[in-house]
Amino acid sequence: EERGMWANQAEFLLSCIGYCVGLGNVWRFPYLAYDNGGGSFIIPYLIMLTFCGIPLFMIELALGQFSGYGVITAWRASPIFKGIGYGMMVVSFLVAIYYNVIIAWSLFYMFASFQSVLPWTSSCGKDWNVNSCVTCTGLNCTTDLTTPMPAYWRINKSEGIGDPGTVLWDLVLCLLLAWLIVFFCLIKGVKSSGKVVYFTATFPYIILIILLVRGCTLDGARRGIVFYVTPKWDKLRTAKVWKDAATQIFYSLGTSFGGLLTFASYNKFRNNIYRDTLIVAIGNCATSVFAGFVIFSVIGHMAYKLNLNVEDVVNQGPGLAFIIYPEAVSLLPAPQLWSILFFFMLLTLGLDSQFAMVETVITGFMDEFPKLLRPYKTLFTAGICTVCFLMGILMVTEGGLYWFELYNWYSAYYGLLINSLILSFFNNLLVSLGFFFTYKWRLVKDIKMMIGFNPNWYFRINWMFITPGLLLFVIIYSGINSVPISVGGYVYPKWADDLGLCMSVTCVALIPIYMVYRII
Repeated sequence: EERGMWANQAEFLLSCIGYCVGLGNVWRFPYLAYDNGGGSFIIPYLIMLTFCGIPLFMIELALGQFSGYGVITAWRASPIFKGIGYGMMVVSFLVAIYYNVIIAWSLFYMFASFQSVLPWTSSCGKDWNVNSCVTCTGLNCTTDLTTPMPAYWRINKSEGIGDPGTVLWDLVLCLLLAWLIVFFCLIKGVKSSGKVVYFTATFPYIILIILLVRGCTLDGARRGIVFYVTPKWDKLRTAKVWKDAATQIFYSLGTSFGGLLTFASYNKFRNNIYRDTLIVAIGNCATSVFAGFVIFSVIGHMAYKLNLNVEDVVNQGPGLAFIIYPEAVSLLPAPQLWSILFFFMLLTLGLDSQFAMVETVITGFMDEFPKLLRPYKTLFTAGICTVCFLMGILMVTEGGLYWFELYNWYSAYYGLLINSLILSFFNNLLVSLGFFFTYKWRLVKDIKMMIGFNPNWYFRINWMFITPGLLLFVIIYSGINSVPISVGGYVYPKWADDLGLCMSVTCVALIPIYMVYRII
């Protein structure tokens, strides 16, 4: 009773939708599809959804709802595996640090939209332009020139990760505002965040539909859409496209972050998680594919305007949402209004997921140490937000983009591949061991106790064989074909790679460390 509960099933369902349908759908999915040849990425993405995403989604909801506790205490039935819960919390903590930087960028662009002329659509000669910037007229742009749009995105880029440069105080203030919003929305836990999602989970779809209609009417939009839906079959033979598809499923659905488990722990015991799994997982991935059409229609228009091939238009992953989408809204009537609404949409998309990740950390500690922390929940929440804000300041310097990419690659990119896949593999290993050693489906019986019927053989076969095997294959295959981190032609120094690897290994190392501690 002290933990609180969702007021109704709609709040839980909308919170899960808001958590899963986030910046990963409109920002990360399109640029991974762009980087992996469009349609070549969609095929392994759907395969990973079918055999990994949906089965693991169901496991997390079942574990959280049946136990009624956060990511650590939920393992009290098998305490030696509590390291998995700690690993989930570390993944959520690391991602929350840089994820709120994206929200800060959204706030920065939203405030910049309150001008008579959108700054990224104005002519060249600004202090943030690069030397090669020109104002395009018709098809008179050449391949060695850039438009004001990409130039404006370079506002916070220095020579490299070892050169952080000066702190950009306008972005620091936006980051502070982002963390204040998160704090005040989480101050009462699900009682407050559950009310916010009624708006934040539905508003983005209105904006995306408007942008898609406008994007499809632009000159050259067809080129971008054809690139998006046409597979390059040779790409399917590379490890990168499978690794990216696997990590994106985990990133987008939120499995192995602990957020789903945390949200489900606030459910009533009889809530139908079978129905919720199918609605959220399939709806989330459909949103990603839908957002891809929005992005690639505008990329096709930019390729037409710059007289370039579609694959040569943009070379920055994180900047995709802050180059292509602003270009789209600038082509609408009253662009300032649509720009404000668009970046407000990015804000709402990001906040839903951010709520879940921060709440995972808070609930995890609260449930594990209730007597110590529960009386001071407000102070503890403020402390978590303050630490994350201070650690995020490095990413709002002139060299902040490089630090942002380091977090993205190793906490939510390579980190998700190494950490989340291994954490999920342990989940599936426990299910398989429970079957082989007890000769009965303990998990299936628990789920039947909650929803009134057994999960079908699709879930059982995936839990036992297909999902663990596919995860192990991706881990080994991508490990053999791993390459050093590089961004836009800039190769990170060895010390930065080592620092990122330490970040990834920390999450996984908690599992055996806690096992040894528990045995002792």
